[in-house]
Amino acid sequence: MDKFVIDQAEGLRRMLAPEVARVIAVTGASGAGRTTTVVNLAAALTAQGKDVLVIDECVGPQSVCAMLGTVRGAGNLALVMRGERTIAEAAGRHAGGYGVIVASRENRAHYTGEQLGRLLAGPANVVLIDAQIDADGALSALALQAQDVLVVTRVGGQSLTDTYAALKRLHFAHAIGQFHVLANAVPGTTVGAGTPGAAALEHLAGVAGRYLGIALQSAGCIADDPLTARARVLGRSIVDAFPSAVSARDYRRLAAELPHWPLRPPLSAGASGAQGAAAAAGSAAAGKDSSSFNVAGNQPASAPGRSGYRADSTVPQRTTQRTTQHA
Repeated sequence: MDKFVIDQAEGLRRMLAPEVARVIAVTGASGAGRTTTVVNLAAALTAQGKDVLVIDECVGPQSVCAMLGTVRGAGNLALVMRGERTIAEAAGRHAGGYGVIVASRENRAHYTGEQLGRLLAGPANVVLIDAQIDADGALSALALQAQDVLVVTRVGGQSLTDTYAALKRLHFAHAIGQFHVLANAVPGTTVGAGTPGAAALEHLAGVAGRYLGIALQSAGCIADDPLTARARVLGRSIVDAFPSAVSARDYRRLAAELPHWPLRPPLSAGASGAQGAAAAAGSAAAGKDSSSFNVAGNQPASAPGRSGYRADSTVPQRTTQRTTQHA
């Protein structure tokens, strides 16, 4: 009954709310597959009829534009900021049907968060930000205008450790209490409970809930697919190049579910009070335990506890033997 009431309330909010773009900041530890996720999710959403804009915050060989090859017009950020072009006119249009615009740190530095918000005022139904985390573990003023953060991880021990550290730093920097987490490059099956990816996400959610007091919601799993590398060589997404691939199916599933995530206000609406001394202290503490997450399920050495918080009541902890097996 409670779930039925919640679903009704969410449906009513969707009916009464003005049409706004769904803005997702996609991030993750180095090597987790954040940019690959952005590109494939954009392709899958476009194939489902969504108008998608990708904002590339990164530069170098791991950026969206480097993965796809040069996207004509993607560097027109300054024209939008000066009001000389609309975002629809300025964004480069990839062959896959979605728009791409580059908003690197150097280019963003000249503008306030409010000014950068113009990038979100276009016709796109979904905006995916390939979000760059700075040296202090914080998101950009642009990425903070997202309604959700999707954190990409892998199921190996070091990647989970790095993901936990990133979650902790983001939590202390912006007081973010909820994240979606996607397990990438998962070996074996990606569907159903008890799979390697599901087990890893369940364990990570239990640890993060117990010691950080944050809620992790599973965005599912993407299969470890050798065709992903081939698609990248071709400068295409696996969804577009090899639509019958197992991982392409997983991206299409995620794209179908994403529009139904609960609508939330932008992160910036609740982040203003998280800046300053408290955030700095939290960031410093987070930097000390980049390896504190233990895949075996031990308590992080310096993670702050939350008195009375019982994440383990809904997210049971995995045993050492089982977690190690799935890693």
